[in-house]
Formats: sequence, structure tokens, C-alpha cells
Amino acid sequence: MRRWYCIIVLTGMVLAGPIFAFAQTPQVPSPGPMALQVRGEFLYAWNAYKQYAWGHDELKPLSKSSRDWHSVSLMMTPVDALDTMIMMGLTDEANKTREFIAKNLSFDQDIEVKNFEITIRLLGGLLSSYQLSGDERLLDLADNLGNRLLPVFNSPTGMPYMYVNLKTGKTRGTESNPAEIGTLLLEFGTLSKLSGKPIYYDKAKRALTELYNRRSAIGLVGSTINVETGKWIDATSHISGGIDSYYEYLLKSWLLFDDKDCKKMWEASVKAVNKYLADNTRTGLWYGQADMNTGKRLSTQYGSLDAFFPAVLARSGDLDRARRLQESSYKMWTTFGIEPETLDYSTMKITSPGYQLRPEIIESAYYLSFFTKDQRYQEMGSSFILSLVRYCKTDAGYAALSNVETKSKKDSMESYFLAETLKYLYLLFAPRETLDLNKVVFNTEAHPLKRTW
Repeated sequence: MRRWYCIIVLTGMVLAGPIFAFAQTPQVPSPGPMALQVRGEFLYAWNAYKQYAWGHDELKPLSKSSRDWHSVSLMMTPVDALDTMIMMGLTDEANKTREFIAKNLSFDQDIEVKNFEITIRLLGGLLSSYQLSGDERLLDLADNLGNRLLPVFNSPTGMPYMYVNLKTGKTRGTESNPAEIGTLLLEFGTLSKLSGKPIYYDKAKRALTELYNRRSAIGLVGSTINVETGKWIDATSHISGGIDSYYEYLLKSWLLFDDKDCKKMWEASVKAVNKYLADNTRTGLWYGQADMNTGKRLSTQYGSLDAFFPAVLARSGDLDRARRLQESSYKMWTTFGIEPETLDYSTMKITSPGYQLRPEIIESAYYLSFFTKDQRYQEMGSSFILSLVRYCKTDAGYAALSNVETKSKKDSMESYFLAETLKYLYLLFAPRETLDLNKVVFNTEAHPLKRTW
């Protein structure tokens, strides 16, 4: 397959690669003081990772040690963080990291991995960094990984098993959820287009369609489904973790691939979500839980993962709902100084007190800032960075919180803090020309993908 490259300019640096390649790309203005501050915090966290956890999956900031997800490292943090470095203009650091990944990362490992996490973090990260850099070695790694993940789709329904052994192809995990089934097409579809192998697109598209075809009569999906029988196990419907990015990928697969089936599925699904899950209360617009078959309200919980939805609504053009829901999310953040994992929005009481360094509320602020040009969302961003520095910064990187009320820290800095949280925070303050959201689609791990095929 013939691949093409041209020289582009992004945040003041020259890159070889196809993702933001246009005939004439204007010079992007230098980032302002807030964007530079975010970039500084990224370097602080990244350098702590390099000092105490280099070559491993994650930094443990409190113990100044490392954590690997499996018996061998898959370099989760370097792969996840690479495109953030490129977009921030950290050229030397990005080049060194890219070389390290290309020379040392191998998926020929006798380990069982979770398909969803490996797809969004590693496959997505390799593909976006390939598009940004033009380094064929990253595409080769992505193709190798994608091929090793394919056995997950060999269920009777075509919906993927949750786990697969990268060497043997053995699968397990029949009970899954809409997010892990439906959050694959952006990555597998992009790999299909770039490698010229239709199987990747076809398998992921079938999984998404099979799930959609099992929605209820009122258009909702539940929380847990058996991928072998296609029968629902838990009929609770919501937009939170376990379902969230299924909706995101219906919309974005339409936008990235011009897939009309995904367009129809998105439009039908968001209509049902807005009808049965949206909840207008005295404290604002929220989205709660309901029975997928009857639409009956089951609970009034909302959390940090739900805060992705304003971004999706904004990207779809529904700016009114996006604005209102973002205000609710922001209330969740400011009430406690930093957002909890979940709260009951009917009482504004915390139901799960941790903060896992999540990016979703920042992602939504960035989308709304881009599409509305309203300063309100950069004001939110200032609060976000102040809270992160005040409560989560440690001697060695950043730490999650085990309790947002006591602000007690947890010995964890997941790779998405560098891949998503700080990337979206940087883009929120960077010049608008840094990235055009109308032409780029982010996967759910904030890896930018662009149609270059």
C-alpha cells in the first residue's frame, strides 16, 4: 500500500506525517502562559515516570516505584503519552520515546490481556503516533497487535470476549458490557484503512452492530450481556462506565469513516438516552440510571466518567444540552474541590469518594470551548489545573486520590493522566489552530485519528 507524507507545522514544530497534513498549513501561534504551565506539569509527571518507572507500564508516585499490568511490561505509559508530547511540541522527548518503543516493544508475549484497555491505549496510541510521525515501525506494531487481538471476535455472536492471550489466542470472559464491545471500531477501523486489511473493520463493525441490534424496544442497552448467547444479564441503562464510550463510538465512527450505519445507530440511540436517562432537576441537568426495557428511573447517580457526555453532545451539535450538563459536572467538581468518582445528584452526597485523575470533565470543557469560543470553559480549566496541582501533585509525579473530602492520596498515576487529562487541559489553553476538532476524531483515550485514506 502506497503511503504519503508531507511536512506540517503543529505548535511551532515541524513534523513528518499525514494526520494534520493539508496543502497549506498555517503557522500555529506559540502557546500562551496557561498552556505552557500545563506542558510544564506534563514534563514534571513524565520525568518522574522516567526516573522511577522507565520501561514499565505505570509510575507509582507515592512509593516512587513502578507497576506492570502483566508479567512483562507493554510500555503503557510511553505509548499512551507519545502523541501528547508530539502535540505539545516536545520534539526531542517524543523522538527518544518513539525510538525506545519501536526498538523494545514486543507483543509476542504469553500473557492474557484485556482487549478493551489494550485497544484504546496501545492500539490507539500506536496508530495516532504513526499518523503524526510517519514512522512505519509504529504501524507495523499496531498491525501485529491488532492481529493478536482478532481472536476475541470468535464468539457465536461476533461480540468480543473480554480477554485474549497475545501468544496463544486463547480467549475468555463471556460476560461483557456495551463499552468493551462497542469501543473498538475507531481503532480497528483505522488500522484496517491504513494496513489495507478489511478484516479489522469488518470484525469491529459487526460487534458494534450485534450489540445495537440487541437494544430494547425503547432503544436502550443494559449494563451486562453474554457475548455467546446475546442475552442481557443486567438491564440497568446509563451513560457511565461500562456503557459510556459505546455511544461515543457510534457518533465518532460515523464522523471518521462516514459510516451511514453508525449515523443511524447514533441518532436512534441518543434520542433514547435523552428521553429516558436525562433528568432535569432543581440542581441542573443530569443523566441517571433507568431500566432498559421500561425506562423507569432506577437511581440518581452521576460521576466523573459520565462527564464525557457534554463533549459528545457538543461534537454532535447539541450545544444547549452540552452546556447545561457541563455546568452540572462542574458543580460536582467545585462542591468538593475536585470531583468524586460518583455522587447522588438528588442529594449532592458522595457515593464513591475517589478521584482517579480522570480527564472527562476537562475533555468536555475543551470541546465546548472549541465549538462555542466561550471563555467560561477556560475559566473551568483554570480551576481544574489549580485543583490538580494543589491536591494531586507529589514529589514524584501526580497521584490519584482515595478520598476527595480528606484529599488522601493513592499510589497510582495511570497512563491516561498523560494521554488524556493533561492533553485536553493543554488543548483547552493552546491556540485554537493547534488542532481542528472538525477534522480530527479522538478515540476514547484521547488519541487523535484523521482520515488519510
